[in-house]
Amino acid sequence: MDNDNTHDELDRIDMLRAASGDRGAFAALYLRHASRVYGLCLRIARDSHHAEDLTQETFLRALRAAQSFRQGAPFGPWLRRIAANLAIDWQRSRLPQAQLDMPEEGPAMVAIGDDPLASIQSHQLLSRLPLQSRTIVWLVLVEGWTHAELAVRFGRSESWSKSILSRALSKLESREES
Repeated sequence: MDNDNTHDELDRIDMLRAASGDRGAFAALYLRHASRVYGLCLRIARDSHHAEDLTQETFLRALRAAQSFRQGAPFGPWLRRIAANLAIDWQRSRLPQAQLDMPEEGPAMVAIGDDPLASIQSHQLLSRLPLQSRTIVWLVLVEGWTHAELAVRFGRSESWSKSILSRALSKLESREES
């Protein structure tokens, strides 16, 4: 059994146990998934304290929803969906639209894949994008969200996120060439 299947099976068992009130099983889920959830929250929030709070809230919400978790569904993507929704809500509630459209200084470093150099280069490129563009790029390319899902989550049309993604990727390509 490969590593992903092993984790999926452990997650399935631990989620069943957590739904029955086993805190140890939920702690095991936390240990397996906290760093990835934190990385996603940090990528969107760009602040370690807020990312920690969002990570904690993600797991609290997952614990509350444990009974309604669809067995057989992969736990990691479901959990990261909760985290992304919380982080998006946090982002939208705290930042005026003007700040969402402005690039920020200093990238929040979160590992992307196994190649440290590629991660550094990716972060340097992504940090040049406005917050909203960076969030859309991350959710589509790394987390696998569809434009339909983004449209529902942001209360916009699918063409809205397609347009942001297209402009962001064009901007990244032009910066990469220079």
